Amino acid sequence: MGIMITKINRIKRLRERAISFLFPLSTFLFMTACGSGIPTEYQEVNELPEIYPDYTNVTVPINIAPLTFEMEKKNTEMAVRFKADDEEVVCNGTKAQPSFEEWQALKEKAKGKAISVEVFAENDGQWMRYKPFSIYVSNDSIDPYISYRLISPSYVSYEELTISQRCLENYDESVIYNNMLCTTATEGQCINCHNYQHYNPQRMQFHARQNLGGTVIAYDGQIRKVNMKNDSLLSAGVYPAWHPTLPIIVYSTNMTQQTFHITDPNKIEVFDTQSDLIAYDVMKNEVTNIEKDSTEFEVFPFWAPDGKAFYYCSAHFEYNDTTDHGREAMVRTYEVKYNLYKKAFDMEAMTFGPRELVFDAAAINKSATLPRISPDGRFLMFTLAEYGVFHIWHHDADLWLLDLATGQARPVKEINSNNTESYHAWSSNGRWVVFSSRRYDGNYTRPFIAHIDAQGQAFKPFELPCADPDYHRQFMKCYNIPEFMRGPVTIRPQDFADVFNRDGEPVKYVQHLNK
Repeated sequence: MGIMITKINRIKRLRERAISFLFPLSTFLFMTACGSGIPTEYQEVNELPEIYPDYTNVTVPINIAPLTFEMEKKNTEMAVRFKADDEEVVCNGTKAQPSFEEWQALKEKAKGKAISVEVFAENDGQWMRYKPFSIYVSNDSIDPYISYRLISPSYVSYEELTISQRCLENYDESVIYNNMLCTTATEGQCINCHNYQHYNPQRMQFHARQNLGGTVIAYDGQIRKVNMKNDSLLSAGVYPAWHPTLPIIVYSTNMTQQTFHITDPNKIEVFDTQSDLIAYDVMKNEVTNIEKDSTEFEVFPFWAPDGKAFYYCSAHFEYNDTTDHGREAMVRTYEVKYNLYKKAFDMEAMTFGPRELVFDAAAINKSATLPRISPDGRFLMFTLAEYGVFHIWHHDADLWLLDLATGQARPVKEINSNNTESYHAWSSNGRWVVFSSRRYDGNYTRPFIAHIDAQGQAFKPFELPCADPDYHRQFMKCYNIPEFMRGPVTIRPQDFADVFNRDGEPVKYVQHLNK
């Protein structure tokens, strides 16, 4: 009888459990092994099960959605037992998909401890019992939302892009903005670089290029389109960083090109031929250059949590006596090494200090990008690769952690894989990071989340949970620039589109910002 029960196809429809039609829930959860859906005859395997996503021995926040999985070999029948103290849930079928209610009960029992997971899988008519593993449930919660850009892994096409948001406490996803709303048969629109002020979804910005291009800024219910192009600036603002409290955004301005390698495993190269830093006052619509140096490629600013300094990357690069700077930058791309710097900021005088070297990546023949500071100001996480600035295309890119108290930097081996790790962000409580990784196939970026304790120790990351564990293996989009949010963006996509259809408000250039 036990074998028959294990073969019941337990189909899940989000929060519903078909098994509940066969047994009363309370009876099912506490039945003996003979009638619980667990096989009575099996062979022991002293190895962890190969499951997808790999959730073996991961650490998760107390408010995360249910972790669902299947065997790496798809369509394999399983019997999976989740247990935390006296709470037990059994899932049968080809996918383990505990309901929200069951998952919540397990997490409450395992808070600060672990859910034990026991996997039985059928192989050619023989049941196998694999080595049990744990899902550790941290007391630390996570911000309820993340947002990201969804983009095809194409080198030249961006016909359909969305900036989307996902609730981490369930599987709900919605579109913040879709570029197809402002795309015609002959003119396309590209969107990028969504960013928030201190995790606040009511204060955000993102860019559109080409058709109806400009920067849209949402600030406490007011939405504006800004034309940041100005004769005194290298370009319109590109990579943004909101000040934590003031209505100030620091941008890099970039003249960017793309090319292809013939023999290098990093097939695509995105590089700058010029770049600078600018500061923009959201309320006054005023902009100024911060430091205009033609021999420095400055990019990826990020504010310290106290707002008294910002960090950024810069590479020293001097052109030879040539007029084709784009070609020269392309040919010399392996020479370009970015270091990490910071600039002090006087919040009263609204002035910036001289740059200070924070991490000398060039000294170890590496290139550092994407500095992100933990909310307590203790740690700086960044991406390190052999050269260049656009590490999302570099297979060797890894995440590193710099202890700002000691000056010691190290690769975060607990997080890194043998493929690309790139964009990353800290949660508002500083106990979690979300990052983009290509660890599964080298082509598609997926969001992974990892716990980091107060001492900077990181734990095994887990892939963004989905209602169907096979979802990401079938989803043909990359997740780009994951950002944490305290809640959802409530502005409708059409409202953003309406703003894009208006003329952008020209910025006013000033020599320096004023209070």
